[in-house]
Amino acid sequence: MIAARSLTKIYGDKPAVDGVTFTVEPGRVTGFLGPNGAGKSTTMRMILGLDRPTSGSVTVNGRRYQEYSAPLREVGALLEARALHPGRSARDHLRWLAASNGIPRARVDEVLGLVGLEAVADKRVGKFSLGMGQRLGIAVALLGDPPVVVLDEPVNGLDPEGIRWVRTLARDLAAQGRTVFVSSHLMSEMALTADHLVVVGRGRILADCSMSQFITEHATSYVRVASPQRGEVADLLRRQGLDVAVHGEELRVQGLDAPAVGELVGRSGLLLHELTLVRSSLEDAFMTLTADSVEYHATTTAGIPA
Repeated sequence: MIAARSLTKIYGDKPAVDGVTFTVEPGRVTGFLGPNGAGKSTTMRMILGLDRPTSGSVTVNGRRYQEYSAPLREVGALLEARALHPGRSARDHLRWLAASNGIPRARVDEVLGLVGLEAVADKRVGKFSLGMGQRLGIAVALLGDPPVVVLDEPVNGLDPEGIRWVRTLARDLAAQGRTVFVSSHLMSEMALTADHLVVVGRGRILADCSMSQFITEHATSYVRVASPQRGEVADLLRRQGLDVAVHGEELRVQGLDAPAVGELVGRSGLLLHELTLVRSSLEDAFMTLTADSVEYHATTTAGIPA
C-alpha cells in the first residue's frame, strides 16, 4: 500500500504538489492522471525517495522508501527508462541491480524472458529503441518481485502488442494482490487498465474514486435519436422537459434513458430509426474535470499557411 498524507513539495514559491492525501490499495490497478505540470512526476519521485517533501509524508507499506535496505524487493518502479549506462548490456544492467539488492542471479533471466528481451539481452542498451528501453525499465521494476509496483508512462514507445502486454501485466500483478500505481496520458488505455483513479491538477487532488464513479460524475451521456420526423420528435421531448440538441441528422437527448425515450416517442405515434445510449469516455470526463487545471493551452491551426 502507498499512503500519502498532506504531501507537499514547493520549488521556490510555487507548490508543485500541494497537500495531497491519497491511498493506493493492493489488489487493484490505480491510475494516476493529470495534465502536464499537475505534479504527477514529483509525487512519484517523492514516493521513491528521489525528492524530499517540503511537508507531509508518503510511505510504502508503512515505511519510507529510504528505510528499506533492499528497496527493489519492496517497490519496483519505472520512472526514467533510459536512465542507465548506454555501454552496458541489458543483462549486465540487471545483474548489478540484482547484486546490490541481494536478488538471486537467476531472477535476471526470468525477467528478461518476462519482458521479451532474451534475444537482445547481451546487446548494449545504448542501441535500444524507445520501446526496448521501456521493456528493460519494466524488467527493472519487476526484478525484486516486489509487492508494490509504480509505473510512469509504461506504454511510451511500445507498439500495439506491447501496449496490450503492459495492460495485461498490470492487471495480473493486481490480481496477485500487489499494489499497482500507473500514470499515463493515454486515456483509452487507462480506461481498459485501471480500476481506481487518482486525478490531480495544479498539485491538488481533483478526484479519488473508482473508474465507473469518475465517468458517471464528470462526464455526460446522452441518447442518440434518429427519426424521419425529427422536428416533431424534438418538440415532443422538449415539452417533457428534456434537454434536446440537434447534431446533423440526429438528436442528442439528456434527461431520460433510452427505453424511456423510446416509450415516450412510441406512444405519440412518431417513427424512430435509431435509439442508442452513448456513454461518455474517460477522456471526456478527464477533459471536463481538468479544464481549469491545464497549464498550457494550444490554439487551433486555423490560419497557419501550409
